[in-house]
Amino acid sequence: MISLNNHKLEALVINNFNNIKLRFFFIPFLLLSFIALTLLQKSAFSVEGYVEIQKELFFYLNSELSEFPSLQFNLTQLGNPLVILPLLTGFFIYVPKLWGALFTTTLISTVTSFLLKEIFDVPRPAEILDNEFFVIIGRVHNGFSSFPSGHSITTFTVITLLLFAFMPKEFKFKILWTVFILVVGLFISFSRVGVGAHFPVDVFIGSTIGYICALTGILVNNKVRWWDWIKNKKYYNIIIFFIIIWAIALIKEIYDKNLLVIYISLFSIFITLYLLIKIHVQKQY
Repeated sequence: MISLNNHKLEALVINNFNNIKLRFFFIPFLLLSFIALTLLQKSAFSVEGYVEIQKELFFYLNSELSEFPSLQFNLTQLGNPLVILPLLTGFFIYVPKLWGALFTTTLISTVTSFLLKEIFDVPRPAEILDNEFFVIIGRVHNGFSSFPSGHSITTFTVITLLLFAFMPKEFKFKILWTVFILVVGLFISFSRVGVGAHFPVDVFIGSTIGYICALTGILVNNKVRWWDWIKNKKYYNIIIFFIIIWAIALIKEIYDKNLLVIYISLFSIFITLYLLIKIHVQKQY
């Protein structure tokens, strides 16, 4: 029965991914075009103009969101692939198609984030604004890597994959699922403003780019089969090895930050390790 349910879940994800079309890019590209035109109209293509048009909004959102510092600091960790992806490691076993897409989209989003940060070279809030006028939670983010928000790109890459992977069939449930997923994604992404690490436009554009990266990764993954080996149990020993390394990295994160969300990620890793080792041992004997 469990095997049958797993097969149905995998079939659902494959079918949903196959339904992704090029027209799905229309809305995010429309949003990016609208933002670009707005910035152009307000003479905000310079660093000074870009910061000036959203400075007051940044101060307001930072003040409101930082009222819940522990929540913001935990949420913002989910923009780190090291922390958010372990929550999905169980899908190695149950929905390998999803993890194949995750590998592809994470690669695309990482490269995209790095290139855009290098191209635009926008200063962080703590680099250009007086730090006494806003709240910084965690370490101070200096430097010139504010645009776009890499955490927001990662968040919406993962969130968008989940959105389409498990999209319900009925229209009313599609609406509810979409709204829920997008709201969760925005809560996580805007925690970057709450901790004082990014401007609002950094986050909004980063979220939109993450959505585009996820769609691109799904389409690429539909055409090529780089990650089909994941479903083959004979490679579980390789996966187990890398997950153990991942667990060690999370333990270091716990030592450095001691946050609940990282404990949850580590617990998820341990559950996955147990299941993978159990299956691997059963296969051997």
